[in-house]
Amino acid sequence: MAMTGPTPCSSMSNHTKERVTMTKKRIRRSAHAQKETEFLRLKRTRLGLEDFESLKVIGRGAFGEVRLVQKKDTGHVYAMKILRKADMLEKEQVGHIRAERDILVEADSLWVVKMFYSFQDKLNLYLIMEFLPGGDMMTLLMKKDTLTEEETQFYIAETVLAIDSIHQLGFIHRDIKPDNLLLDSKGHVKLSDFGLCTGLKKAHRTEFYRNLNHSLPSDFTFQNMNSKRKAETWKRNRRQLAFSTVGTPDYIAPEVFMQTGYNKLCDWWSLGVIMYEMLIGYPPFCSETPQETYKKVMNWKETLTFPPEVPISDKAKDLILRFCCEWEHRIGASGVEEIKSNPFFEGVDWEHIRERPAAISIEIKSIDDTSNFDEFPESDILKPTVATSTHPETDYKNKDWVFINYTYKRFEGLTARGAIPSYMKAGK
Repeated sequence: MAMTGPTPCSSMSNHTKERVTMTKKRIRRSAHAQKETEFLRLKRTRLGLEDFESLKVIGRGAFGEVRLVQKKDTGHVYAMKILRKADMLEKEQVGHIRAERDILVEADSLWVVKMFYSFQDKLNLYLIMEFLPGGDMMTLLMKKDTLTEEETQFYIAETVLAIDSIHQLGFIHRDIKPDNLLLDSKGHVKLSDFGLCTGLKKAHRTEFYRNLNHSLPSDFTFQNMNSKRKAETWKRNRRQLAFSTVGTPDYIAPEVFMQTGYNKLCDWWSLGVIMYEMLIGYPPFCSETPQETYKKVMNWKETLTFPPEVPISDKAKDLILRFCCEWEHRIGASGVEEIKSNPFFEGVDWEHIRERPAAISIEIKSIDDTSNFDEFPESDILKPTVATSTHPETDYKNKDWVFINYTYKRFEGLTARGAIPSYMKAGK
């Protein structure tokens, strides 16, 4: 007669399994409790400037600067973005910096520069971000005359995935330009500078370009330059444009200037402009003055031309024209797959592109290597200015409500020790 019910052996194994599961749960629970205690303890620690040692200025913009810093207790290296509160208030940038902080908190993606924490003092706002030793695309493009089609394919493909990752979060970047494409230690792209995800700065206001001094010389001389001269002139003026409060309209889609509204497709226009610059050596609408550039962007049907002396493939030209066209007909309107399947991207392994070697490899000698960044003189951004010392502190306190809730801490950033990343280890 067949036996029913579990055998003593099987019931024993079930009992053992149960005990193992209970033990695992207990261990997990205690580990979680420990982590929570540590997290709460870290939450209570207030981070301030005194926790970081400033190593070097690695970037400068209209509202502040970026420094390479080291956290004193862990030895970890970060990029610290410092923004002057007075400048932000004066130039109506508060909405932008709040937007930047919000998207960096929300985006936890390989394609977006990670923000670990933010804090503030009387004078400044501070964003502690991951340090990307590869520098930015603007610096790379200024070092090289042009990129090959293969190199361009790689960087544009990675930027497609980066832009798509923030679109999926419901954000429009609106300020995609080479300055905001950073390169990690292996040469892969990460998006930064989300200050324009909401709100408008001067560079996005039509009236700003209309109201500029019209007695400035026309663009005639620039128009008649050959490609080599144009590229040289562009590169000579490029740095100043990056530092100005106005910014440059070179990469901005025409519909962003219109009162009629725009959508996420404006980011793909900007990518087309960058692709043109990579292959030709300067962007399609570059001019002597920002208002001439603005006119050319608005009049793109006539001004978007390809210099015959810089040959590029039909596939490349076709994709640029699919990016830089009326938004209704723009590639990407039916989704990112439409872009990925364009003939220019033939052979791209979209799934594993980030694990593959980058088109141009980055040489990193140490965790605080800044050789891929420009040299910047030291500044006094961390010292109180004459203007500040004449204002009573209460003046700033009254304005501080604008920056309320600015502080943020990302857990793993606070606990990470200064271990040397694998790419720095010998033989890698």
